[in-house]
Amino acid sequence: MDKVKNLDWMLKMTVFAKQYPIKSVSFISISKIMEKVLITRQISDDALALIKNSGYEVTVYTELKNISQDELIKMCRGHVGLLSVGPNKIDERFLSACPQLKAIALMSVGFDKVDLAAANKHRMPISNTPDVLSEATADIAFLLMLSVARKAFYMHKTIEWGEWGFFDPMQNLGRDLYGKTLGVFGLGRIGLEMAKKAKAAYGMNIIYHNRSKNEQAEQLIGAKYLSFDELLQQSDVLSVHVNLTAETKGLFDKNTFKKMKPNAIFINTARGAIHNEEDLLAALQNGIIWGAGLDVTNPEPMDKNNPLLNMENVCVLPHIGSATKETREKMAMMAAENMVAALQGKRMPQVINSEVYGA
Repeated sequence: MDKVKNLDWMLKMTVFAKQYPIKSVSFISISKIMEKVLITRQISDDALALIKNSGYEVTVYTELKNISQDELIKMCRGHVGLLSVGPNKIDERFLSACPQLKAIALMSVGFDKVDLAAANKHRMPISNTPDVLSEATADIAFLLMLSVARKAFYMHKTIEWGEWGFFDPMQNLGRDLYGKTLGVFGLGRIGLEMAKKAKAAYGMNIIYHNRSKNEQAEQLIGAKYLSFDELLQQSDVLSVHVNLTAETKGLFDKNTFKKMKPNAIFINTARGAIHNEEDLLAALQNGIIWGAGLDVTNPEPMDKNNPLLNMENVCVLPHIGSATKETREKMAMMAAENMVAALQGKRMPQVINSEVYGA
């Protein structure tokens, strides 16, 4: 009897299947919904592929404008990861408004836009991209040093202005760098690369000031540790390579410039807020120091009518320290690797606030 019932049931199901093919029947998928990562600028294809191939959906902001914090908060909704490129402020307000975020990866070595205390409070791991941009940024510092010493940017403009005319052997003279003294404020990775180039190219004497001595650099290039005031007083070229902190913000002001040599060249490829731009302009105009090379300005971007742009002993670039194809691709890949590691429950390789992982 049971066999008859089963056969009858099977015949009915066969008829049903013929009348209602499986393609016309709707099913509710119970597969896992992909987690999403927001990226605030266009980055390299390889870095995007790494995140996507790791099982995450990617949203890329492609408009050519900075994002306000309110806009960023709205954009982060539905995303568990933020790969932050550009001047995005990560603070208590942002973190409180984005509780679903699991990790934030910066595509930069600097992290002055991040409130680390707030990040720690929210147990939010934050990573950056150190090392990979050291050589490229040091190249820009070296370029600015040489360009300022030879008034290169200004002399190029004289051609555009139609002023390349009568030769006067005592006009538009620059300064030699051979055997001069390079002072490095912040002899870390980038500062060391800058010092190595100056030593190799011009036989420059290297002096430096750090929070602590860099014994490796002292052995490698004969760098000499000095107090900050001694660094100011003895440098023919002073190159800044420190992070922007409460201690370094506005450190190079009129009082600081007064302690420098009147023939000194000031180079800043770190952060614009480390120097007071009005005081720098006054120091140059009044002959307190001789020249300046800036890859960072205060504020950024610099106003096109800023008088620094037309001074013969000043060279300014629009924050291009890491702007090579190879370096930006390495930075993007490192940021992507940090993001994937965090979302997979692993420690970010370049985490800034390691305390969020505990002991």
